[in-house]
Amino acid sequence: MTLRPNWKSTCKAILYLLPALLILITFNIYPIIKSFLMSFYTDYDYFNNVVHARGLTNFITLFNDQNFIKALSNTLIFVVGVVPISIILSLLIALLLNSKIKFLGFFRTIYFLPFVTSVVAVAIVWGWIFHSDYGLLNYFLGWFGVDPIKWITDPNFAMLALIILSIWKGLGFNIIIFLAGLQNINQQYYLAAKVDGASAWNRFKTVTLPLLSPTMFFISIISIINAFKVFDEIFALFNGRPGPANSTLTVVYYVYQKFYEEWQFGLASAAAFVLFIFVFIFTLIQLIIGKKFVHYQ
Repeated sequence: MTLRPNWKSTCKAILYLLPALLILITFNIYPIIKSFLMSFYTDYDYFNNVVHARGLTNFITLFNDQNFIKALSNTLIFVVGVVPISIILSLLIALLLNSKIKFLGFFRTIYFLPFVTSVVAVAIVWGWIFHSDYGLLNYFLGWFGVDPIKWITDPNFAMLALIILSIWKGLGFNIIIFLAGLQNINQQYYLAAKVDGASAWNRFKTVTLPLLSPTMFFISIISIINAFKVFDEIFALFNGRPGPANSTLTVVYYVYQKFYEEWQFGLASAAAFVLFIFVFIFTLIQLIIGKKFVHYQ
């Protein structure tokens, strides 16, 4: 039986929610609003917290700054390079791990390990793998006659190196979520498909993919948001710099530079707000597409 809300039940619910709401408002909502307001500060005394002038100058400066345009371009390249490959690879590995194979627990642990490992530790390992003279990757490519590549120091390959590292780092989380989605699919659908003579590919296309679409939708949203916010991997892999010749400068790294290195708080806040708009638009597009293609049981 569903009870109708009344004043007593509403007040009781608010009291339960209040501690979490206070933390959320203090550490999430207030900083977002404050950053938005700061994006309009054109003359700001940080030490005395006095705003002498406000306006749209920060946004105009931002779009006339070639570094910001490069950061936007690099961020989009990173998102396009990481998200689709990461989702496809995760799904393939999850399908394998969902089958009846030996040492299943071992393989699941191995694939999840990168996700729980520190980004710094991962970057150090990949820094060695990408080493132009002694790296494992160049050694492997040498078997196929490929000359050594300067993955970390060549601007033409730095973004590719970052994309490879990020895909590897994020696989574990996606695989676990896909596995949970696969195990929630009712086996009766597969049995019915087998009785009808459906091949493995047809079972995947007509049963697995549609019933896994909510999981895929969730992972795509999370992956795109995380890809837009990439920072740790760049900082750790390129020793605190945005790659050779700013080749891996992203919007979040641009915000970091303006805020912490150049103390241009208004400009940094404006860049953060532009990034928020981009993420918001992409999420809206995904929600619209999701309504058409996502199937709930």
